Amino acid sequence: QVQLVESGGGLVQPGGSLRLSCAASGSIVSINYMGWYRQVPGNQRELVARITSGGSTNYADSVRGRFTISRTNAKNTVYLQMNSLKPEDTAVYYCNAVLTNSFYRTQEYWGQGTQVTVSS
Repeated sequence: QVQLVESGGGLVQPGGSLRLSCAASGSIVSINYMGWYRQVPGNQRELVARITSGGSTNYADSVRGRFTISRTNAKNTVYLQMNSLKPEDTAVYYCNAVLTNSFYRTQEYWGQGTQVTVSS
């Protein structure tokens, strides 16, 4: 099976920083891209940032300039460096990956989510 495991969430004051990590493991042939989404209860899940295997990135307008997505050399782990955090950033953050598994099917996978709370 394929698993995405997130870490790094927590409580931080406005203006502070957090770094989220997501490690993909299991029967993976290749990864097309990995990224981060977030969701507030009652709202739809929204894209925060994404990075392709080639290193191309895109960001939501609300986080551009404050958040940075990056990957390891092995490309199986992604990070989300979050700076200048605002209360509006409070949400459950989900790791997302589109990859080819051992059945040679390209599928989308989700992590369990990690809570980020920005509050004084």
